[in-house]
Amino acid sequence: MVVVEGATVDLHLTEHTTMVLGILLSITAIGVVCWLLFTLAIYALPFFAGITVGMWAYGTGAGWPGSIVVGLLAAGLMLGIGQFLFALVRPVWLRLTIGLVFAAPAAVAGYHAVHGIAKHAMPSETWQFIFSVIGAIAIGATAWIRIAGAEPAPIRAEPRSGLTSSQQRRGGPEARRSRPQHRGTGRDRAAMGR
Repeated sequence: MVVVEGATVDLHLTEHTTMVLGILLSITAIGVVCWLLFTLAIYALPFFAGITVGMWAYGTGAGWPGSIVVGLLAAGLMLGIGQFLFALVRPVWLRLTIGLVFAAPAAVAGYHAVHGIAKHAMPSETWQFIFSVIGAIAIGATAWIRIAGAEPAPIRAEPRSGLTSSQQRRGGPEARRSRPQHRGTGRDRAAMGR
């Protein structure tokens, strides 16, 4: 308690202040969870694979440390294989398939995460479902766009000639330099003052 010119001022928080702080902290927490969800959505498939393999390893008698190590290795292997294939594969339909394989578990995780938030925010089950589906589409699309951002492997040089296939079709870099350049007729050169 503080005394100012004979008046006492209470510095404790009122019910309204704590309610406003609680709402602001809740909004901040939801924002952080959504940011994490969008950022980590691409890792949903490796996470599911790691959990599944880890649970299998635990069921076969590997114990807690062994199942954690096996699950982490499986998750890392799944992520590495997926990124390697997506960067190596050139046909669009195959790249689309790999992207969808990674985006589908992210969409499922997004559905359940948004449904968990919507369940506390609105009483109507219809609106909970609608917002959950919108969240699943948004998070699945985000994961697909992030995995689709990987560049395909560049065209490799041919081992015999050292030229890429497109340079061989054009005749190589020397062919461009050795081609005669059109400099115009004699009248054109005379008109330009040469």
